[in-house]
Amino acid sequence: MDWTGRTRSGKAPMQRSANAVDFWRGFALIEIFINHIPGNFWEQFTHKAVSQSDAAELFVFLAGWSLTYVAGSAEKPRPAHQLTLRLFLRAGKLYAAHMVIVMAAIAMLAGASKVFDNPLLLDWFNASAVFTAPVEAHIGLVFLTYQLGYFDILPLYITLLIMAPFLILLHRRWPALLLPVSGGLWLVCLVGQFTFDAWPTEGEWFFDPLCWQFALSLGFLCGLNRGPGAWIRTHLTIIRWLALPVVMVAAWARWHGWEMDPTAAPEPHLLFVNDKSFLTPIRIGQFLLLAAVASALWGPVSRSLPALADALALLGRHSLLVFCVGSLLSLAAQILRWALRGSLISDTLIVVWGLAVLFCVAAAADWWERQR
Repeated sequence: MDWTGRTRSGKAPMQRSANAVDFWRGFALIEIFINHIPGNFWEQFTHKAVSQSDAAELFVFLAGWSLTYVAGSAEKPRPAHQLTLRLFLRAGKLYAAHMVIVMAAIAMLAGASKVFDNPLLLDWFNASAVFTAPVEAHIGLVFLTYQLGYFDILPLYITLLIMAPFLILLHRRWPALLLPVSGGLWLVCLVGQFTFDAWPTEGEWFFDPLCWQFALSLGFLCGLNRGPGAWIRTHLTIIRWLALPVVMVAAWARWHGWEMDPTAAPEPHLLFVNDKSFLTPIRIGQFLLLAAVASALWGPVSRSLPALADALALLGRHSLLVFCVGSLLSLAAQILRWALRGSLISDTLIVVWGLAVLFCVAAAADWWERQR
């Protein structure tokens, strides 16, 4: 078994114990929950405060890494039709989960506007179209062209899962082409700012899937025991030492608010600025260096703090359920924080309460699976 918890044959062990992928996925889920309560005191202690990237890059990268398990080993790859069907079914499951939490979020906003007698709450999270143009808005919700703020990660993930079989099969047939094809698509869409349009509201998708597929492909390639993944494992120590000073300088710049003024950036300006929607080079480059450095923590944590490793891995094993519950909890926390006007005490109680609920939900899901 390697450091990800996968056996050398590429198959998952019968009893899924704590592993690095679940551990970091759990870490990302905690940060997503906290960061989705903007302005709260504890937000400054998430890694986005000292990083040009945040938990979104980590989440998508790990999704790509997990595709290596679905694809099968080099010796026994999963048949193309099974691979495609499995990923499309997973995308369907995510779509259903997305519909449920979006409907719940709309009901929560409507309920809060009634309780607090404040119609302005109906405008939160880009939700106003649901109430002012319900026919068009519901069509857009079904086709994912209309997305609520803070509820736009799953549409990205769904789209990436639909794209995933083509990326995996491309790599299976021509291994050397995946990186240049995926990277080329990312670069073209980045420079040309090609993305999916929103409807019926103005604007575009917050996350551009045509750019974010590059993070998925990088995660997939790094998760393999051959090709770029094998090279990285061989040279990981030197990569970490080379990455460390860059990560430290980037952290200093972020902490002190030093960033290039977008209006002063040369064209094409997305190559030089930090833009989350298009996954600009600054974001993905800094994330990869940070990931190389941070990956060294899994070994010491799992040995010295096994309870912490198990707790975060527990969240990671049930990532979809935890993410959906966390999204609704973060919305409830934003409403509550608005009503309480925010303070260190209320922020602390909200975050502690929310995380406790997430761990209870994951533990309950774990218990249920063992009973089946």
